[in-house]
Amino acid sequence: MIRYAVAIFLSAFLVFQVQPLIGRFILPWFGGGPAVWTACLLFFQVLLLGGYTYAHLLRRQPVRRQVVVHVALLTLSLLLLPITPNEAWKPDSPLHATTNILGLLLVTVGAPYTLLAAASPLLQSWFATAHPGRSPYRLFAVSNAGSLLGLLTYPFVVEPWLRLREQTGHWSIAYVVAAVAVGACGLAATRRVGAPTEGPRASVSSPRLATRLTWITLSACGSALLMASTNQMGQEVAVVPFLWVVPLALYLLSFIICFDHDRWYVRRLWAPLLVVALAAAVVMLHRQLGNDRPRIVYQVLVFSAALFVGCMCCHGELARRKPPVRWLTSFYLLVALGGALGGFFVSVVAPLVFAGYWEYHLALLATAVIMAACWRPWRSERVLWRGLGRVTVAGGCAALVLSLGLHVYGAQRGASVTKRSFYGVLRVYVRNRDTPNEIKSLWHGQICHGEQFTRPDRVRWPVTYYAAGSGIGLVTAQHPARGGPGGGDGLHVGVIGLGTGTIAALAEPGDTVRFYEINPQVVELAQSEFSFLRDSSADSEIIIGDARLSLQRTLDDGIRPFDLLVVDAFSSDAIPVHLLTREAYELYWQHLASDGVLALHISNLHLDLRPVVRGLVAGGDRRAVMVTNEENIDAAVMSADWVLITSNERMLRVLDPVADPAFEEETWVVEWTDDFSNLLGVLQ
Repeated sequence: MIRYAVAIFLSAFLVFQVQPLIGRFILPWFGGGPAVWTACLLFFQVLLLGGYTYAHLLRRQPVRRQVVVHVALLTLSLLLLPITPNEAWKPDSPLHATTNILGLLLVTVGAPYTLLAAASPLLQSWFATAHPGRSPYRLFAVSNAGSLLGLLTYPFVVEPWLRLREQTGHWSIAYVVAAVAVGACGLAATRRVGAPTEGPRASVSSPRLATRLTWITLSACGSALLMASTNQMGQEVAVVPFLWVVPLALYLLSFIICFDHDRWYVRRLWAPLLVVALAAAVVMLHRQLGNDRPRIVYQVLVFSAALFVGCMCCHGELARRKPPVRWLTSFYLLVALGGALGGFFVSVVAPLVFAGYWEYHLALLATAVIMAACWRPWRSERVLWRGLGRVTVAGGCAALVLSLGLHVYGAQRGASVTKRSFYGVLRVYVRNRDTPNEIKSLWHGQICHGEQFTRPDRVRWPVTYYAAGSGIGLVTAQHPARGGPGGGDGLHVGVIGLGTGTIAALAEPGDTVRFYEINPQVVELAQSEFSFLRDSSADSEIIIGDARLSLQRTLDDGIRPFDLLVVDAFSSDAIPVHLLTREAYELYWQHLASDGVLALHISNLHLDLRPVVRGLVAGGDRRAVMVTNEENIDAAVMSADWVLITSNERMLRVLDPVADPAFEEETWVVEWTDDFSNLLGVLQ
């Protein structure tokens, strides 16, 4: 068994190591949002299904033919190495992002991943043939252990020490080793082709259709809960491998525990744990709507606990229903089908059908209903327990439906417009209706991305983070390019992140403002629901697409350098990390005038980005100063932390009197690069 265990472990290790690796590689290409990772998860689940289908079909052939075909395909797949994504796949448009991601992944890792995915069921089948009477299901636990180790080593070992291209190179070398290990197992299996099989085929009845549908349903429920939980957590903090790995690792751990031995899954223990976990998740959802929102650490803990308990129940019931060895590949195929269906629902169907992230609510509810159907407490032999079981299940499901419904209502209440896309959920609210202080606001998740008074005498007021007394307000008002002695003809401003277009209210005649916005729906709402862009006296244009890619493409276009470049591209509080790396910083200054100003908006509930910004300017000849303005609720002014980076002495003399001296005095420095960014180090 050791030979097979090693080959299966290594194959599974590489299967789950490549997921965060490739996801991390292409994340900056598609805007850095959580939907990038869910699209990757969908792809890998579908290819896992493809690998299991291939193994199931191949198993119908004689063992020798199986080995020859599989080894031949492994050999041909070596021609596709290394798995470094081709930069020709970088998108020219933010449209059809999911389709582009799936195409890129298929070309880059499709064949190697499918063959690795097929290794576990195929090698288990070979082992069962070579060693009749010995259960291969322990090898499934070995496979999941390899998967778990592959996941956990990526954020803590691989990512901190290896650059991305080194990672793809090392993975490719390990793939060759895995191919050799699988070939060795195939050779061993062919030598025992004459060994007796598990017994007459007629003695093992085929699993009923209801059993097969149960396999699919339980697997789909666990998969949907995984992806919906990942989406839920990804909305509140930066999308990085660590927050991909935690949910997926818990998902795999539940498989390992449940398929290791039946003693680990005991209904009497996990049933009450599921009730507690679901209740905690619902309470956390409601707390997110309040003003006193929990710290991200607590959110991750609660949602992760609910995910793990839910998956333990789904996969525990799945393990209780595993078939005899003869139906092994069929079982794995249907489990993979369920996983793909759950992933398809969350990644493709939900964004088209739901206005919010309601798939998480449905996943919680589905877990409760499916577990109740599996446990069937109302069928107890004791009359008292039967009645109590009916009341408990009915009451519990009703309470869950009511609580989740109230959360959906609370999240939607007051929204005049709601839109959801690949990049998240946008809502427009109107507060203080029919009063002098009536104001319209744009929200992405739990964070306001701009407001505007509706009264004609206030409609042009710069509000929220762009008030006249804010850091960005001071720069636009007193930048030397405004005119006057030594000044120019007007400001040339670049803005990464459109929001409601509030910064256009700070512009004056002669200024030009170029916005970079990745989400077409933000552009639509800024133009239809808000009037900052229409009312502005400056010339403005909007470039739709990822800001870094757009800036990179226009380096040689001879465009006038920016006097001011503003970076305010938050998604909820989930910061696109690729906009705060050393490479991004250098690109910004290739577009800025030598005496220009780079303005970074770093207000954040969960992350302390000050050391990251200090890391950008460390060792350079530019200064970074931080200006924080006070909140003024009556004027719709929010407190905002702006870090302004420049070598312009005139500008610095304006900013120094209002700058926070502690920012420059602190010595904690963190440097992020495209190859490395440690989110854990800056969590608040």
